[in-house]
Amino acid sequence: MRIAAAAYPFDWLDSFDAYRAKIGAWVAGAADCDLLVFPEYGAMELASLGGPAIAGDLEASLHEVARHEAARDALHTELAAAHGVHILAASGPHFDATQSGNPRPVNRAVLYGPKGRIGHQDKQIMTRFEREDWNVAPTPGLRVFDTSLGRLGVLICYDAEFPLLGRTLAEAGVEIILVPSCTDTVAGYNRVRIGAMARALESQCVVVQSPTVGNVDWSPAIDENRGAAGIYAPPDGFWPESGVVAEGGMDAPGWVKAEVDLDLVAESRRNGRVLPFLHWAESAGQH
Repeated sequence: MRIAAAAYPFDWLDSFDAYRAKIGAWVAGAADCDLLVFPEYGAMELASLGGPAIAGDLEASLHEVARHEAARDALHTELAAAHGVHILAASGPHFDATQSGNPRPVNRAVLYGPKGRIGHQDKQIMTRFEREDWNVAPTPGLRVFDTSLGRLGVLICYDAEFPLLGRTLAEAGVEIILVPSCTDTVAGYNRVRIGAMARALESQCVVVQSPTVGNVDWSPAIDENRGAAGIYAPPDGFWPESGVVAEGGMDAPGWVKAEVDLDLVAESRRNGRVLPFLHWAESAGQH
């Protein structure tokens, strides 16, 4: 299968049609792949549709982006079907309509396939900014997506830095972990990248990181974005010795693509030069 990871820049949008054209062009640019991965909080550019005052306000921008959720859902459903691909759409805020009072949003990424919406994954663990400034809420519970491509799981940005979350997915048979990210420093990007590579090593699976890139002068939420798209695997004899299947340039917008053979995930776990997936239990409570 072919995987495409986006290093995604934000744009000021004057209409939803402009967003439709942008996402349509991005998907068309990776239509030669089977799985397309967009980054964490990539949907926040839709805050621009509310105008400068809305886009520049942390709370108002969340509600503005959420207001377009149904339209985004329809757009990605249409594009996945038209191109016959699977798409992890850029994550964004989701408000539970059943909550009363002052409901808080979750950070939700939705997976689409050629036959429609497959499901969603909410972020598990909030960063300090999400907790202290933005008041975005966690929603515990990891999901496993059985698709025609293989068994997929999602760890949104900071979640990828926690080994037990990755282990939960691996024990459920996940072969590819998708890591949409949004980091405002090189250090932040590297924390997620190192986490992604560690999850690939210990779970002997493929991990795909898709970051946001570039500066945004109209939003305090997504004002700085550093990163590089990458596709990682365990350096266990069946994959590149570096563990890097493909990686883009730092802060370079565009797709990073690679072909992977998921039979190698099973082979790694069964017959790698080291077997961390199999030997995981030996690390718990032994020392």
